[in-house]
This record gives sequence, C-alpha cells and structure tokens, in this order.
Amino acid sequence: MPNSSSMAQFLLLAFSDRRELQLLHFWLFLGISLAALLGNGLILSAVACDQHLHTPRDFFLLHLSLTDLGCICTTVPKAMHNSLWDTTTISYMGCAAQLYFFAFFMSVEFSLLTIMCYDRYVAICKPLHYGTLLGSRACAHMAAAAWASGFLNALLHTANTFSLPLCQGNALGQFFCEIPHILKLSCSHSYIRELGLLLFSIFLAFGCFIFIVFSYVQIFRVVLRIPSEQGQHKAFSTCLPHLAVVSLFISTGMFAYLKPPSISSPSLDLTLSVLYSVVPPALNPLIYSLRNQDLKDALRKIISRF
Repeated sequence: MPNSSSMAQFLLLAFSDRRELQLLHFWLFLGISLAALLGNGLILSAVACDQHLHTPRDFFLLHLSLTDLGCICTTVPKAMHNSLWDTTTISYMGCAAQLYFFAFFMSVEFSLLTIMCYDRYVAICKPLHYGTLLGSRACAHMAAAAWASGFLNALLHTANTFSLPLCQGNALGQFFCEIPHILKLSCSHSYIRELGLLLFSIFLAFGCFIFIVFSYVQIFRVVLRIPSEQGQHKAFSTCLPHLAVVSLFISTGMFAYLKPPSISSPSLDLTLSVLYSVVPPALNPLIYSLRNQDLKDALRKIISRF
C-alpha cells in the first residue's frame, strides 16, 4: 500500500464546471474575504489603540479576530486561485499545511468562544470576583492555553492523518483539505487510530458546549432576576453577540458533520462547508460591533481618520 507522502497532489472539489460560475465563485469569495479582512482588521486596530477597550472581553475579542483572519486566509485563497485558473489541484505539502492551519485556528476559536462565555458568566453571575478571576495575568494564561491547545491538537491530527497509507485515489470531496475527507482515501485499519483521536477531540468540544449551555442557563437566571428592565437589557446586550457567534459556529459545524447520509450530496456538502468555514469569520466582526457601543465609537474614530 503506498504511503500518503508518495502522492504529489490532491484533487479538490470544484464549485462548478461552468466557467461563468467559477468566476462568480471567485468574485464572491473575494468579496467575503475582503469583508473579513476589513472587519477583523478594524477590530484589531480598535482594541489595540483605544484605552476604553482594554478589558478582558475585548482582549479575547482581539484574539478571536486573529483566529478569524487565520481561518479565512487558510481556505479561501486556494479556492479563489482554483476558480480563477480553472483547476482543482493542491500539492501534498499544501494540503498538509492547509489541514494543519484549519484545524489549528478552528480549535483555538472554539476554545476562545468557551473562554468568552466564562467571561460573561463571571461578569454577570459573580461581578464582585470579576477583577480577581479575570485579571490581566489570568486572561493571558487562558489565551495562551487556547493557542497552545490548538497547536497541539492540530499537530497530532495532521501528523496522524498524513501518516496513513492512501489507496482510494486522490480526489477529496471538499473545496479544501479536511481530515474526514482524507480518511475516506485510506485503505488501512490504521485510520481507526485517527478516528479515536477525532472522537476524543469531539468529546472535549462537547464538554465545552455543555459548559457554554450551563453558563448561559445561569446567566439568564440571574438576568431575569434584575428588577429594572434597563438593567436586563444592558446585561442581555453584552451576551447576545457572543451567543449569536457561538450559535452560528456550532450549528453550521454540527449539521455539516452530523447530518444523516441520506440527505448528503456534493452541492449540500459544499454549501455547508462554506457556511462553517468561510461565512463566520466575515460575520463575527459585524455581530460583535452591533451591540458594543464602545467598540462602535472606537471604529468611528478609526474610520474618521481616513
């Protein structure tokens, strides 16, 4: 059985066979990527330059914007290149790098979303302990843990996946390199090892999901006890952006991976993969800026300088 390293390239799934639609996909991805770069770049500039945004919530938002930029830069440029030049190939090393960075940034993003949920939980349910539990050192340690765990997770998955012997061709049913689609090319029982690692990662992600759900149950219980309607509105306004981002991230990813095989099709799989890998990085800056007055004021100051 040939090892995966003997393959010179993989074939990615094309968005369309028609030249007009390929160019349409190119311009659509170009627009989405520019929106993501602009939105996340503005948030990075605002948080870094405005003293009013040097809070734990905005500190983690800065890191979330970095991961969004990483996600959009990992998958979209190659897809745009293939659509523009009417090709579907990606080199072996390019595929490995794409798989590693996508797994890395997605892992870090989910960790950061969990930490941001903890930030909202402490701010609303334990406000007197906020400065202690989320001091500058604690925030730095949590952010470092998110990046380190993402690095280790991506390294283990990439090394394990690309050590498998592949004998089912080199065509991937996805527009970027992703672990499940490479595992389908394996013809060895060694893929069970990677499946076990995937199940362990899913178990950890499910634990984070349960933590997020439990935290928001506690948050809503506390908020509903606030006597004034204005106080409830202020508390909800700090949670809704995070809840919207988490819902978009989790719902699209879960449906893409857990949908029944009976409704699976290449076009549906392609649409879902775009929804969970390309759309969130472009929408997250908009979602967070809508309900954050300090962030909106900082963005206006930056935009007015140009």
